[in-house]
Amino acid sequence: MNTRIAIIDDNNFLIKSVKEKLSFFNDISIAFTANDGVQCMDKLEVDARVKLILMDIEMPQINGIEATALIKQKYPQIKIIMLTVFDDDENIFKAIQSGADGYLLKETSSSELYNAILQTLEGGAAMTPSIALKTLNLLRRPLSLKTNDTEENVKLTGREVEVLEQLAVGLPYTSIADNLFISPSTVRRHIENIYKKLQVHSKVEAIELAKRKRII
Repeated sequence: MNTRIAIIDDNNFLIKSVKEKLSFFNDISIAFTANDGVQCMDKLEVDARVKLILMDIEMPQINGIEATALIKQKYPQIKIIMLTVFDDDENIFKAIQSGADGYLLKETSSSELYNAILQTLEGGAAMTPSIALKTLNLLRRPLSLKTNDTEENVKLTGREVEVLEQLAVGLPYTSIADNLFISPSTVRRHIENIYKKLQVHSKVEAIELAKRKRII
């Protein structure tokens, strides 16, 4: 059975490199490639018969995390593996929140990439070992956050909840502003207020705490 996949990356040299890695496997075929999320969505509109997408993160127009959220909303059956050079907590967390099925670093070998694709198609969650460890640490972190009376009585406004919900799927300030018909500076003010009310210092902490408190 031939598995159709897509490769999304703004670097054509890296697209070529991934193609070469997968050329050894006859049961994998490249349905299309694209240089950003906009191109990817356009090509899916024409033909969505893709089983899996290898998605870069840092791209123009619509980045990989934003594109992943959009694709999962419209084509939930398509599996998505982030294939990136970024291994920081925030990108990992946002990718998972957006619906990514796996997270690999671009240094992954041909055989590891192929096995990750098969594993993901079978319902697994393929991750580079170092990424898997970081993910476990992200999951453990909420347990170390202290609960107190202030946290229990947190009250966010409706607009603050809307901002936080969109932040949780990985949208940047500009996209949140467009969606809510407000300015980016207003979005920043809302986020500052959210941080103060939740007594946190980062987006990751705010999202983790809001989910634990079932605010979002």
